[in-house]
Amino acid sequence: MRIRLQQVPRGIALIVVMIAIFVLSVLAGAFAFSMKVETKLAMNANNQTTELWLGRSGVERARWIIALGMSCPYSSLNQKWAGGQGDDCETNGPLADVSVDNFQICDRTISIKITDLERKANINTADQTMLQQGLTMVGVDASEIPSITSCILDWIDADDIPRVGGAESEYYQGLTPPYSAKNAPIDDLSELLLVRGITEDMYWGSSSTNHVSAAFQQVDRFGRPVERPVYPVGLEDLFTSLSSGKINVNTASAEVLQLIPGIDENMAQSIVGQREQAPYHNVNEMPVPPQIMPQLQRFGTVRSSTWRVEVTVEGANRKFYAIVRSNSPRDIPILVFYWEDS
Repeated sequence: MRIRLQQVPRGIALIVVMIAIFVLSVLAGAFAFSMKVETKLAMNANNQTTELWLGRSGVERARWIIALGMSCPYSSLNQKWAGGQGDDCETNGPLADVSVDNFQICDRTISIKITDLERKANINTADQTMLQQGLTMVGVDASEIPSITSCILDWIDADDIPRVGGAESEYYQGLTPPYSAKNAPIDDLSELLLVRGITEDMYWGSSSTNHVSAAFQQVDRFGRPVERPVYPVGLEDLFTSLSSGKINVNTASAEVLQLIPGIDENMAQSIVGQREQAPYHNVNEMPVPPQIMPQLQRFGTVRSSTWRVEVTVEGANRKFYAIVRSNSPRDIPILVFYWEDS
């Protein structure tokens, strides 16, 4: 007896082969995509490492410029660290041909911006008089100034006993969400936004629209424009949380100079005008009445020692920042180093 095998139709065999090819193609494509992603991640990691070291290189260049600049007995805005043409004590030295903009490291272009922090008053060492003057410069209503001043001092002091009109943890624990008073020096000036009575407009100034809505954009629940106080400057323009505690009269704005007791607007403008002709080598050279000089000697200086460095790397998606302190030409430690993605 002859057994007859049933033949498989050729069409079904072709379909099976096509399905196999399709599955293998999908697997190959998925593998290729996975390898591409892995390669991209590896390249990004390598680029980030490279950019990190380029950022650190920018900080080291800034430290070098600051160190060499300490040969001058003062710090001023016409010096190399500030992007100026260079002072007399710099033009004949190693800094003569140095620029903080568009210099090459390997195949990348880097720019640095150095800002001294002594151009502002230190919020942690400011006394009641200076804080009240600062709030006055900001444009805070006179009736609110004593209370806000007490709240700032309560935030910084070590105890939990509120001053008259002030606020300690008992008040902040009743907010949503609750938190406690710092009861320690301010590390970042933005902590002021946690202090009772301080608004974003007070902190940034009304003209700053990068952080809060502009005044003309504010409406109540009925759509009517809301009148808001106008603050010509912000607390951020006047104060810093890191500095030697003195104000550099060669770099401070006219508004900051008015935080020094006895310095009014006319004196501050005169100080700024004269330093544009030549930097002050000593606070005793400043055009103020003799009775103001003791306050200048107490709160003022002509040399900066705390610096903020901003490093921009061409083609990078992040900026690098550092805070350094110049103790001597051989001792310029980095206090803070961080970066922000753009």
